[in-house]
Amino acid sequence: MSGHSKWATIKHKKGALDAKRGKVFTKLIKEITVAARMGGGDADSNPRLRTAVLAAKAENMPADNIKRAIQKGTGELPGSVYEEVVWEGYGPGGVAIMLEVATDNKNRTLAEIRHVFSKSGGNLGESGCVGWMFSKKGDIIVEKSKADEESLLDIVTDAGADDLVDDGENWEIISSPGAFHFVADKLKAAGITPAHAEVSMVPQTYVKLSGKEASQMLRLTEELEDHDDVQHVYSNFDIDETEIQAFALAHSK
Repeated sequence: MSGHSKWATIKHKKGALDAKRGKVFTKLIKEITVAARMGGGDADSNPRLRTAVLAAKAENMPADNIKRAIQKGTGELPGSVYEEVVWEGYGPGGVAIMLEVATDNKNRTLAEIRHVFSKSGGNLGESGCVGWMFSKKGDIIVEKSKADEESLLDIVTDAGADDLVDDGENWEIISSPGAFHFVADKLKAAGITPAHAEVSMVPQTYVKLSGKEASQMLRLTEELEDHDDVQHVYSNFDIDETEIQAFALAHSK
């Protein structure tokens, strides 16, 4: 199962993002602004904007902040113009990494990202070097304490999900991007709150890491996620949950 998903779930459970709420808001505001600029300010007719607004509400972002971000995207309010780029590379152990970036200074951000990679035994590659390993999918994680397999399977199958995967303490629900909102809405109607839900780049295969390489990869992931211009980090590492938990606890103090 996906190490990226485990990492996202553990961070959610231990509240690691709470201390960085300002940074989380910054990334969400960028995504809302870009989505509104690309597809208009109506969330009902702009799926990307709807996803971004739902993510912002899940983080308890004030409605006024969301409204202003949309208005900056549509041009009703002044604001920075962000360029979207996708960069690809490799982490420790040959792990594939994809970054979705929104920046108002591409050259500056590229230099900073190269530095982050080099510090943790990774490197940026050419465009397309790892992209073929990933597919765009709806990716929803539900803790097993929230739902049993039979009930959850009925709900998500009816909503058009492609797969329900057992990932230890959690269920991972995979769907097409188009079915993502139907699945999320069905879960909400059933009173089930996911630990994590997004349209994500899901890898086809995984690279198992342990020990030093695992620690380096987790440090690289965290540093990339902390960068203001990095909107999403996707990778195909598989690391035992005990190692992820130990790293998360050591770096939350």
